[in-house]
Amino acid sequence: MSASITAYRAARTTGRLNDLVAGVREAVGRGLPPDLTAYLVGERLAPHLGAADLLTDEQCEGHDDRYRQHLLHAEHDGSFSVVGLVWLPGQHTAVHDHVSWCVTGVHEGAEHERRYRLVPAASGSPARLVATEDLVNPQGAVCGFAPPGDIHRVWNAGTERAISLHVYGADISRLGTSVRRVYELPADR
Repeated sequence: MSASITAYRAARTTGRLNDLVAGVREAVGRGLPPDLTAYLVGERLAPHLGAADLLTDEQCEGHDDRYRQHLLHAEHDGSFSVVGLVWLPGQHTAVHDHVSWCVTGVHEGAEHERRYRLVPAASGSPARLVATEDLVNPQGAVCGFAPPGDIHRVWNAGTERAISLHVYGADISRLGTSVRRVYELPADR
């Protein structure tokens, strides 16, 4: 994806974010399968969404040209990362999937999401994507998913800023992105 990740700085955090990280650390530390881990992480994330003291002003800053990613935490052992995404009106992702399980929660505004299923090439027909679900995730909404079957596109269709928190089961500070693949196939838009 084209959005750059703002570098994580340990000094730029809040007590509430530290509490969230501790809860995620406990859930991830159980060593459960990805779907169960994502469920538990979602339970830890939900109570913090919408709280005024979760993010600093700097972590709520967007970018004029594309959605902005702020790396809020990368666990020292690489087991998870917390990223804040700031979406100005009209900003969107490409159609993509992920390197690991992911839990998202809308902190402010609303995110629109279209989920897809990959239809492989067969009998002379090219591979394509079929839309399976359109969602509007309002403030407080939490969802989780794990590859495979995690193909989607996200955008801000509103007139105000939207902010979401994403918890990934990977070290995004090392990888630079949570995206495994961007899909350039014909797709239901």
